[in-house]
Amino acid sequence: MAELLSRQQISEVLRNARTVVVLGAHNQPEKPACYVPEYLYSQGYHIIPVNPLFAGQRLWGENVRATLAEVNQRVDIVDVFRRPDLLMGHLDDLGAMSPKPKLVWLQLGIRNDAFSQAVQAIGVDVIQDRCTLADHRSMQIGRVG
Repeated sequence: MAELLSRQQISEVLRNARTVVVLGAHNQPEKPACYVPEYLYSQGYHIIPVNPLFAGQRLWGENVRATLAEVNQRVDIVDVFRRPDLLMGHLDDLGAMSPKPKLVWLQLGIRNDAFSQAVQAIGVDVIQDRCTLADHRSMQIGRVG
Protein backbone atom coordinates (compact mmCIF):
# COMPACT_ATOMS: atom_id res chain seq x y z
CA MET A 1 0.00 0.00 0.00
CA ALA A 2 1.08 3.62 -0.33
CA GLU A 3 0.91 7.16 0.93
CA LEU A 4 -1.16 9.03 -1.62
CA LEU A 5 0.27 12.44 -2.50
CA SER A 6 -0.94 13.61 -5.91
CA ARG A 7 -4.06 15.69 -6.54
CA GLN A 8 -5.19 13.03 -9.02
CA GLN A 9 -4.96 10.25 -6.41
CA ILE A 10 -6.72 12.34 -3.76
CA SER A 11 -9.46 13.42 -6.18
CA GLU A 12 -10.03 9.79 -7.16
CA VAL A 13 -10.37 8.77 -3.50
CA LEU A 14 -12.95 11.50 -2.83
CA ARG A 15 -14.92 10.75 -6.02
CA ASN A 16 -15.10 7.00 -5.35
CA ALA A 17 -15.64 7.02 -1.58
CA ARG A 18 -19.12 6.61 -0.11
CA THR A 19 -18.59 5.63 3.54
CA VAL A 20 -16.38 7.69 5.86
CA VAL A 21 -15.61 6.74 9.46
CA VAL A 22 -14.71 9.81 11.51
CA LEU A 23 -12.27 8.89 14.28
CA GLY A 24 -12.47 11.56 16.97
CA ALA A 25 -15.88 12.83 15.81
CA HIS A 26 -17.25 15.68 17.88
CA ASN A 27 -20.68 17.19 18.51
CA GLN A 28 -19.63 20.85 18.95
CA PRO A 29 -20.20 22.72 15.65
CA GLU A 30 -17.13 24.96 16.04
CA LYS A 31 -14.74 21.99 16.11
CA PRO A 32 -13.26 20.67 12.85
CA ALA A 33 -14.21 17.13 13.96
CA CYS A 34 -17.82 18.29 13.72
CA TYR A 35 -17.99 20.74 10.82
CA VAL A 36 -15.82 18.69 8.44
CA PRO A 37 -17.94 15.52 8.71
CA GLU A 38 -21.08 17.69 8.65
CA TYR A 39 -19.91 19.09 5.31
CA LEU A 40 -19.11 15.60 3.98
CA TYR A 41 -22.53 14.39 5.12
CA SER A 42 -24.16 17.31 3.27
CA GLN A 43 -22.28 16.19 0.15
CA GLY A 44 -23.78 12.70 0.24
CA TYR A 45 -21.17 10.69 2.13
CA HIS A 46 -22.34 8.15 4.70
CA ILE A 47 -20.64 9.23 7.95
CA ILE A 48 -19.96 6.82 10.82
CA PRO A 49 -18.75 8.67 13.94
CA VAL A 50 -16.30 7.10 16.40
CA ASN A 51 -15.53 8.64 19.79
CA PRO A 52 -15.87 6.89 23.17
CA LEU A 53 -16.90 10.19 24.80
CA PHE A 54 -20.08 10.29 22.71
CA ALA A 55 -20.76 6.56 22.26
CA GLY A 56 -24.47 5.87 21.93
CA GLN A 57 -25.36 9.42 20.85
CA ARG A 58 -26.45 10.03 17.26
CA LEU A 59 -24.51 12.16 14.82
CA TRP A 60 -25.21 12.37 11.07
CA GLY A 61 -27.94 9.75 11.40
CA GLU A 62 -25.65 7.13 12.97
CA ASN A 63 -24.99 5.92 16.49
CA VAL A 64 -21.54 6.99 17.65
CA ARG A 65 -19.26 3.98 18.13
CA ALA A 66 -16.68 3.83 20.93
CA THR A 67 -13.96 2.19 18.80
CA LEU A 68 -13.05 1.51 15.18
CA ALA A 69 -13.34 -2.23 15.86
CA GLU A 70 -17.11 -1.75 16.31
CA VAL A 71 -17.47 -0.71 12.67
CA ASN A 72 -18.24 -3.92 10.81
CA GLN A 73 -19.06 -2.74 7.32
CA ARG A 74 -17.23 -1.68 4.20
CA VAL A 75 -15.43 1.63 4.77
CA ASP A 76 -13.73 3.75 2.15
CA ILE A 77 -12.03 6.34 4.38
CA VAL A 78 -11.17 6.54 8.07
CA ASP A 79 -10.92 10.31 8.55
CA VAL A 80 -8.75 10.93 11.62
CA PHE A 81 -9.12 13.86 14.02
CA ARG A 82 -6.63 12.77 16.71
CA ARG A 83 -3.27 14.13 17.86
CA PRO A 84 -0.27 12.54 16.11
CA ASP A 85 1.10 11.16 19.39
CA LEU A 86 -2.13 9.20 19.98
CA LEU A 87 -2.35 7.52 16.58
CA MET A 88 -0.40 4.33 17.34
CA GLY A 89 -3.01 3.57 20.00
CA HIS A 90 -5.57 3.09 17.21
CA LEU A 91 -3.50 0.69 15.12
CA ASP A 92 -4.91 -2.50 16.66
CA ASP A 93 -8.47 -1.25 16.14
CA LEU A 94 -7.69 -0.41 12.51
CA GLY A 95 -6.31 -3.91 12.05
CA ALA A 96 -9.43 -5.39 13.69
CA MET A 97 -11.79 -3.67 11.25
CA SER A 98 -13.42 -6.24 8.98
CA PRO A 99 -13.25 -5.58 6.17
CA LYS A 100 -10.29 -3.22 6.41
CA PRO A 101 -10.82 0.35 5.22
CA LYS A 102 -9.39 1.37 1.86
CA LEU A 103 -7.69 4.48 3.23
CA VAL A 104 -6.73 6.28 6.44
CA TRP A 105 -6.84 10.07 6.04
CA LEU A 106 -4.99 12.16 8.62
CA GLN A 107 -6.54 15.62 8.77
CA LEU A 108 -4.69 18.89 8.22
CA GLY A 109 -1.94 19.30 10.82
CA ILE A 110 -1.79 15.57 11.60
CA ARG A 111 1.32 13.75 10.46
CA ASN A 112 2.97 10.63 11.87
CA ASP A 113 5.26 8.79 9.48
CA ALA A 114 5.68 5.74 11.74
CA PHE A 115 1.90 5.38 11.97
CA SER A 116 1.58 5.85 8.21
CA GLN A 117 4.08 3.06 7.57
CA ALA A 118 2.33 0.76 10.07
CA VAL A 119 -1.04 1.39 8.41
CA GLN A 120 0.42 0.65 5.00
CA ALA A 121 1.93 -2.56 6.40
CA ILE A 122 -1.57 -3.82 7.28
CA GLY A 123 -2.70 -3.17 3.70
CA VAL A 124 -4.30 0.29 3.88
CA ASP A 125 -3.39 3.43 1.91
CA VAL A 126 -2.73 6.70 3.77
CA ILE A 127 -3.09 10.45 3.21
CA GLN A 128 -1.42 12.74 5.75
CA ASP A 129 -1.83 16.40 6.70
CA ARG A 130 -4.73 17.27 4.37
CA CYS A 131 -8.30 18.43 4.96
CA THR A 132 -11.09 16.38 3.37
CA LEU A 133 -13.39 19.43 3.31
CA ALA A 134 -10.82 21.74 1.67
CA ASP A 135 -9.77 19.11 -0.87
CA HIS A 136 -13.38 18.22 -1.69
CA ARG A 137 -14.16 21.89 -2.36
CA SER A 138 -10.95 22.77 -4.23
CA MET A 139 -11.21 19.70 -6.46
CA GLN A 140 -14.87 20.46 -7.18
CA ILE A 141 -15.98 16.92 -6.43
CA GLY A 142 -19.67 17.78 -5.89
CA ARG A 143 -22.22 15.44 -4.31
CA VAL A 144 -21.46 11.72 -4.22
CA GLY A 145 -23.81 8.77 -4.13
